[in-house]
Amino acid sequence: MTARASNPQDDMETCRAAIRTGSLSFHAASRLLPARVRDPALVLYAFCRLADDAVDEGIRPAQAVLHLQERLDRAYAGRPVDAAIDRAFARLIETHAMPRALPDALLEGFSWDAEGRRFDTLSDVLGYAARVAAAVGVMMSVLMGVRDRHRLARACDLGLAMQLTNIARDLGEDARRGRIYLPLDWLDEAGIDPAAFVRAPAPVPEIRRLASRLLREADRLYLRAEPGIAALPVACRPGIFAARHIYAGIGGALRAQGCDSITRRARTGKVQKVGWIGLSVLRAGLSTVQPRMATIYARPCPEAAFLVDAAAEGRAEFERSDALINALARLRAQDMARRSPQPAFARRGGLT
Repeated sequence: MTARASNPQDDMETCRAAIRTGSLSFHAASRLLPARVRDPALVLYAFCRLADDAVDEGIRPAQAVLHLQERLDRAYAGRPVDAAIDRAFARLIETHAMPRALPDALLEGFSWDAEGRRFDTLSDVLGYAARVAAAVGVMMSVLMGVRDRHRLARACDLGLAMQLTNIARDLGEDARRGRIYLPLDWLDEAGIDPAAFVRAPAPVPEIRRLASRLLREADRLYLRAEPGIAALPVACRPGIFAARHIYAGIGGALRAQGCDSITRRARTGKVQKVGWIGLSVLRAGLSTVQPRMATIYARPCPEAAFLVDAAAEGRAEFERSDALINALARLRAQDMARRSPQPAFARRGGLT
């Protein structure tokens, strides 16, 4: 159904409500952004959050990814699905000339989730994180008017760090869903059988050490991201510093419980968030007088370099990657097989 004429303010309020209930950390950080960035950022996160929940929590993840592909196609064609968040996202695309390759990267990451893909190495995990998190960071940069490669690369670092934090926090929750995002070679080195861990996740010392190792990687990337935050438009710095500190705080909460993300989920409180927001405002103010750090010029992580290219070049033409085309084709075949009625003998378990 094509979107009907709607009130943009009503659509915007729907996006705000979705974030207030679905992403407390981002909602807290977003309050420090200037209105010109905050409102489209809320639209972006609402769209991404809705898609993420459909893939993660739905009973038909393949169908959810294919539906997301349709939603993106229609939004970019100027004929969004008749829903508040889709209408708002279509306006965002037009207003900010959002390169199609960026939400398509997110779509590819979600397709990996739907396929149940696992990752052999840390580089493979970072490739996944680039799609489901760094792509969002780069889209946020576009909303701020940032298109130069150095700041885009640091936005990728921040997105990667946040996703590694999320993976470490959700080890138990993911395992109970049959998912593993830890590098398989790390599990092999630790003597952990992935199948056994999924069947009965337990906070054994080896798993805790791997969670700690993942947090160390996240910390390295948080530090790489900081010069980019300090180089953002001045009014945007407090909100992005807040996002950095609030998400890193999740890692701190996980460390405080012995890196056990199996027994319980690491959480942070309102008082802590207020403290990090205060720190972020202070750091944003200091960044206006401190010299620029040379590490802002570091090369992008190779796993996320394609995102930097997409945003920096801002090509109007669009060509979907072969990898994404193939992933969507596999999901389409999987969905069609699920929908197709089986012969009677197959339903009975074979010929008798």
